[in-house]
Amino acid sequence: MSMIRDLRAVVRPSRVSLRKDGGTYDATRSPGAATAVVDCAVYRDGRRVETETALTPHEAVRLVRRDGGFVWIGLHEPTEAEFSGIAGEFGLHPLAVEDAVQAHQRPKLERYDDSLFTVFKTIHYVEHDQLDANSEVVESGEVMCFTGRDFFITVRHGGQGSLRALRHRLQDDPELLAKGPSAVLHAIADHVVDGYIAVADAVQDDIDEVETEVFSPGRKGAPRGSDAGRIYQLKREVLEFKRAVSPLLRPMQLLSERPMRLIDPDIQKYFRDVADHLARVQEQVLGFDELLNSILQANLAQASVAQNEDMRKITSWAAIIAVPTMVCGVYGMNFDHMPELHWRYGYPVILGFTVVVCLGIHRTLKRNGWL
Repeated sequence: MSMIRDLRAVVRPSRVSLRKDGGTYDATRSPGAATAVVDCAVYRDGRRVETETALTPHEAVRLVRRDGGFVWIGLHEPTEAEFSGIAGEFGLHPLAVEDAVQAHQRPKLERYDDSLFTVFKTIHYVEHDQLDANSEVVESGEVMCFTGRDFFITVRHGGQGSLRALRHRLQDDPELLAKGPSAVLHAIADHVVDGYIAVADAVQDDIDEVETEVFSPGRKGAPRGSDAGRIYQLKREVLEFKRAVSPLLRPMQLLSERPMRLIDPDIQKYFRDVADHLARVQEQVLGFDELLNSILQANLAQASVAQNEDMRKITSWAAIIAVPTMVCGVYGMNFDHMPELHWRYGYPVILGFTVVVCLGIHRTLKRNGWL
């Protein structure tokens, strides 16, 4: 049982996938590749069966059916023609094959006679120097898994979510791979969910940054309402994140709670740990959505308050200007008998009276916070 005890450490994804020569693994197949098959290998007693040449899926199936073990075939964005031969070799259900080729599926778990079909959405955080209204925060891809008694097939869509490094880590633990295809399914589920946790932490930093800027007093040089676009963009990215996380919770609960003949009992209990981590991420994502709603409302309220303050200032200056306007309007009328019209000091007295009234109004309005 030491293998089970160390299961979490084995399948934990690394930040960067490295080759033995120190380079990085390409997440997509080589432009010169003739097929969509990224890797095809047979595993027996937890170890990869070494062959002189690379195995084709048909050769791998023949080897498994002759000597036992299971085959793991990895594909990247196969066409219907490329996948039809493999589907026929393993008797995959036509509906699952159609979903795997067309992609754009919601996370789910479907059970067929001799296989399980699982869909995961992978989420990758897009690094950016400055978050703005056009920034892409998360990028999604898909991993479809076919789990059978003696086969495991992965179909990836999107440039992210390479499983090559995960395959190498699993190959370093023969005791784990000896558990069969269900161990690979758990490793991929754990890999995807741990990716969600890392993305959630990064998105939390972006939300904290926006929240700090929205509530920072006396920001200069920022156009009024400029944060609304960034907040709305974050909400769109969080919604995409939510579409990957929420539908996956039920499949993980089914894998952890219901006995399935294709899932090894020693592996099944560890799906519960994946489900717990996924539930935590879901709570975070739902919290992000609510928090962004509150920040957006606060930002709009601040803009409204700022507009009201502007209107109060405009109204206050209009009230002050109304006094000299009224006085000038009265003395601009062509009447012979006007108060103090022919008095030597009439002009300075009226002018002084106007200034005093204006200053009094200004002082009153300023004391009441209108200016």
